[in-house]
Formats: sequence, C-alpha cells, structure tokens
Amino acid sequence: MERVFTEQELVRREKLKNIKNPYPEKYKVNYEIYEAAKLEDGVDNVRVAGRIILLRKMGKMAFLTIGDIKGKIQISIKLDMVGENKYQEFKENFDLGDFIGVEGEIFTTHTGEKTIRAINFEFLGKALKPLPEKFHGLEDKEMIYRNRYVDLIRNEEAKNLFLFRSKFIREIRSFLDKNGYIEIETPILNNKASGALAKPFITHHNALDIDLFLRIAPETYLKRAVVGGFTKVFEIARCFRNEGMDGTHLQDFTMIEGYGAYLNYEDNMIFLKNMLQTIIQNIFGTLEIQVGDKVVDLSGDWESVSFRDLILRYIDIDINVYNTKEKLLEKIREEKLDIDSETPLENLGFGNLVDQLYKKVARPYVVNPIFLINHPTELSPLARANDDNPDIVDRFQLVINGAEIINAYSELVDPQEQEKRLLQQAELKANGDEEAMPMDYDYIEAMEYGMPPISGWGIGIDRLVQLLTNSENIKDCILFPLMKPKD
Repeated sequence: MERVFTEQELVRREKLKNIKNPYPEKYKVNYEIYEAAKLEDGVDNVRVAGRIILLRKMGKMAFLTIGDIKGKIQISIKLDMVGENKYQEFKENFDLGDFIGVEGEIFTTHTGEKTIRAINFEFLGKALKPLPEKFHGLEDKEMIYRNRYVDLIRNEEAKNLFLFRSKFIREIRSFLDKNGYIEIETPILNNKASGALAKPFITHHNALDIDLFLRIAPETYLKRAVVGGFTKVFEIARCFRNEGMDGTHLQDFTMIEGYGAYLNYEDNMIFLKNMLQTIIQNIFGTLEIQVGDKVVDLSGDWESVSFRDLILRYIDIDINVYNTKEKLLEKIREEKLDIDSETPLENLGFGNLVDQLYKKVARPYVVNPIFLINHPTELSPLARANDDNPDIVDRFQLVINGAEIINAYSELVDPQEQEKRLLQQAELKANGDEEAMPMDYDYIEAMEYGMPPISGWGIGIDRLVQLLTNSENIKDCILFPLMKPKD
C-alpha cells in the first residue's frame, strides 16, 4: 500500500536534498545538555547536541531550544557569528524536531535564560514528521501509549515520571545491596507455570519441540538459588500473566522478588516497611503522598488486619463460618454479589473464591497502608502453614489505596507438604481453575536437597510507581505498553 504524506512531510523530505549529510556518523560533545545549563557565563568551547524543541527564526538571528530526557538549553544563532552562508543554511534547512550539534559560549539573556551563543553548528538528523503543537502535545491516551517517544519529546510530566521510575528502581537496588542481597537472573521460559496463582502464556520452543510457559513469577528458581547457598537473593523480573486488563493490571509487568534465609514473614514486614519509607522519604522529602483527591499517609507503623476481619469490615460474611467452597459460593449468591471473575465462580477452589470476594468487597476501600494477613492455606500453596492454625498461612500483602503492592510470606520448605499442596492444586486445575498451580516435581526435587527457613516477597514495580506518581492508569507508568495493532 502506498503511503500518503502530509504537505509538511513532503516539504521536509524535499529539504533532505539540500543537506550534504543529513545523518552524520557522530558529533563530539563535551557536556550533556543539563550540565551545560549549569555552567557559568563566559565558559567557551561548549559542545552540546540535542533535538530542537522550540524554534524562532528572525531576520539575522534565531533562537532555539534543544533538549533531551534530562534537560534543555537555549541556543542563539546570529548571522554575524556564524557567517551568511551558514546562517542561510540554518534558515532554509532546519525544522522543529531536527537534531543539531552546537559549539559556542555560555551567556545569560536579559530575561535570565542560560543560553549558548553559537559560533558553529552541525546538522545531525532530520525529523521527517512534524512535532505536535508545543503547549498541548499528544492528548489522546491511545496515541500517547502508541507513540510514547513523541510524548517524551513534548511532555515534561512524562519525562519526569520515567526518570522517577528509573531512580526508584535504582534506589531499591541500592537499599537491597546495602542489606546484603545479591541480584541474580532466572529463566523467563519455564517448563512449569509455577510461583503464583495465575493463568500463563504458552509458547513453543522450536529447537526442543516442546511447549513452554512465560514465567508468571521467578519464585521457584530464586528458592532453588537458596538451596544452592545464597542466603539473600533478589531479581528484577519481567513477568507474564494471561489475565484481564484494567487500570491497575497488565499481562506483562515488572516485579522485584527477594528471598532471605533464616527469616520469617514478620521480619520482612519490618524490613520492607523500612525500605519503602526510607526510599520514599529520600525521593519526596515526605511520607504523605497525593493520590487522586486523597492523601495517603505512609508514615509510622502500618496496621495488620486478617483476611477474615477485613472482609467482615465491609460485609457480613465470615469465612470461618462459610469455610468451604460450597458454603461460601451459596452465601455470595444469597448476597447477590456481582463478582467479575474470568474463571466461573463454581470452578474456583475455596482459596481463590475468598480472594475474589475480598477483591470485590474490601480491597477497593483501603486507603492508608495495611498488612493483610492470615490468608487461607489453599490460596497460598507455596507459603508455610501457621503453627497454631494450619488453615491459614504465615503471609502478608501490603495494600495501599486499593492496590496490592507487596506479597510476602514465610516459605513452605517441607518438600512432602509441598508435594501434597501441589497435588491439590493440580486437582483444582484439572477441574477448571485456570489460576491453580501445576505439579512441579523438578522444584520438589530441589527442595528435597534441604531448605533453611526462608521468607520471600514480591513488589509490583509498575503498580507502586503508579501509586507514587498519582497516575490514573498503570499504562501511564509503562514506557512502551503493549497495544493492539491498528490494522
């Protein structure tokens, strides 16, 4: 199909013919743009390069602003400084969006703007499409997600959000490193979809001629590393779950999982609270975060609430009374609760049914941080059962403003009990619960070599960044979210 160009695009393509080398190999800079913007007046031989994001051409003088992800600076180009031929070349061939390399001296204009007085410049790359209008940029959300690169050029808020995301991950890495955690990598292609209750993506490995799963979590491999002698280990992992999309869920997402030997879940409640409070205080200078029209207070100690008690706060359903799948499902239908589940409710096991109930009636109304504890054992097939009550596990989830931010527990390290639990999960899966776990004898075998006491945790990076940046949709925090093709 023949492409159709706008008039502006045709003009820009015509200008390419006038430029000797519109796409040069390199340009030697001696300052980043943000560094040059901090220099004192009078510093000369400054060489910077960037995209033209503002442009005013006048008779014998032009002002332009160049920028990149970290900063911007104004450039002045005068006929008497660069010569008539060079200035004419600039006027005729340079457009908004083009790349330019500039050499010159720093000065401050009478309006107080730091500027480079150009003595020379070079053409570094032609933008064949015009940039959107400066003050509005891209406004359609779908266009923003599809053309994030354009949004970054024009939108300071977008730049700041993704710089924040990068800094936040860097701070987490630094905190974990200082506390003795070692970063490793585990496989994305797995023989078993283990490590969480989720519906996996399936792919095919041509060379081995086998079907594989994209990992839903790195958990079982990180725990294999503990078997091998790592005592504190973590991974920043891209994970994939073939489930529904909404404002706080994506099928491919980034999480950090960490595991510490000789710890329990209560140790990690303290450790992770301290980690988040330290990092957020360092970055924001406060622990009060604006989320929509609410202020979320992350300071002090965080309340612990049992799964049972949190549900009872919002509806008169006691999961200790309605303690089987059949009883609970009958009560849900009696209360006429409209629970949106990809898997039919009658196909869910008791644990997943409790989870769906909690997500419907309780989780959306949590604002300030709470530790949700005492999960049903069936909902947590990899977690250690409580010593006093085997129907619940030693686990917590951190919930803030209706979103689950951290999932953590004392790990099940008894291979015989783990085998029993995974067999129960496999039976649920065979009966239609697509989120149940499969049997994984490779993992059982690793456990049989012996495991110390372990507590592990996972943090959804995208969702936490969404919370801390007051973003409406989780896609706002993903640089290049997956989109359905236009055609």
